[in-house]
Amino acid sequence: MNTADLGLPVDVPSTALFTDQYELTMLQAALAAGTAERRSVFEVFTRRLPEGRRYGVVAGTGRVLDAVENFRFDADVLGFLRENAIVDEPTLEWLASYRFGGDIWGYPEGEVYFPGSPILRVEGSFAECVLLETVILSILNHDSAIAAAASRMASAAGGRPLIEMGARRTHELAAVAASRAAYVGGFATTSDLAAGFRYGIPTVGTSAHAFTLLHDRERDAFQAQVNSLGRGTTLLVDTYDVTEAVRMAVEVAGPELGAVRIDSGDLLLVAHRVRQQLDELGARDTRIIVTSDLDEYAIASLAAAPVDAYGVGTQLVTGSGHPTCSMVYKLVARAESADPKAPLEAVAKRSTGGKTSIGGRKWAARRLDERGVAEAEVIGTGAVPVALADRQLLVELVKGGQVLSREPLDAVRDRHAASLANLPLSATQLSRGEPVIPTEYI
Repeated sequence: MNTADLGLPVDVPSTALFTDQYELTMLQAALAAGTAERRSVFEVFTRRLPEGRRYGVVAGTGRVLDAVENFRFDADVLGFLRENAIVDEPTLEWLASYRFGGDIWGYPEGEVYFPGSPILRVEGSFAECVLLETVILSILNHDSAIAAAASRMASAAGGRPLIEMGARRTHELAAVAASRAAYVGGFATTSDLAAGFRYGIPTVGTSAHAFTLLHDRERDAFQAQVNSLGRGTTLLVDTYDVTEAVRMAVEVAGPELGAVRIDSGDLLLVAHRVRQQLDELGARDTRIIVTSDLDEYAIASLAAAPVDAYGVGTQLVTGSGHPTCSMVYKLVARAESADPKAPLEAVAKRSTGGKTSIGGRKWAARRLDERGVAEAEVIGTGAVPVALADRQLLVELVKGGQVLSREPLDAVRDRHAASLANLPLSATQLSRGEPVIPTEYI
């Protein structure tokens, strides 16, 4: 069962305190000044991709929708705010009935993005939109970073399956989100049962070195595992001597042995030796799974090795060196007054230091060349050119506070694969370089 598709609550009764204090103090000041109800447009974007990355991956949108729906100031939350004098009583009264009633547009989850892409656009009153800044950014920055790393690893794997196994390397709830994002980016399975329960991601796992060490002999451990899980199980063969363990594994399970796992040593060399040994023992269909601090570069280095699957942990859940996408949430347009009919004015930060932004409510489209390959990310604030009308990227996610639809995770995963396939081939290169297509503003 995919509980995310059903729209069930997240782990906490409310997401309202997944925010920074200044969101509430801005609200208090705006309420007092009479500007809180001005119609406003906020956009999520990043000014640059992490160094060396050719594209970004939108992930976490489904979790954002859950968070927005659960952004409620219940009695306990209001009590905390009151006891700590975070905001005044009029603001608490306003918060007590808070429900986001605006509109949200965004790149569909799994889509790729580039510098300046309006990944998410949140529209409504200033008051209702500003409160969502931190929770939206925390989800998108984390999940998109993991999905981008996963996508690079999947490209490096060249079709060989990837197992997400990083739960022990990060916060317990971040691990679940990371599993979800990794699946979007191309991973096939996860070791994390909470991710399997919540999102329907296939789960895998057999044994660790502790199980072998528990037994008096390695053979006893192998026999116990085969007796319990069947001949198709995966036996861990690097606790002691790999060559002896592989011989013993085939003796115990027979040529029907499902797989062996290698977790240490020179993986390229060991994989070749193990493959030769398995073949000589008649276990030609036994797969080889490698783990041990892999990243996209290590996976690519094993492309010529007889490896059937990779297990990735630490480097995946930390974004392979880039744990955030540096996305920001900026006010780009606001009305001149609280009158619902007041026109929107473009606004933007103009300070120096690389943190400027472009004002105006934006659309985005991806221009293709004559072969159907993406050649530019086009962003504008005026009318959409006729030639790009059917290439627009933003879709409506929330209307009048109501989530319009939730997608199965497999659909998101398929979208990412299709989106990546439409980029130039250089998108999958691991060498450092600029974004694979430029961003053009019109």
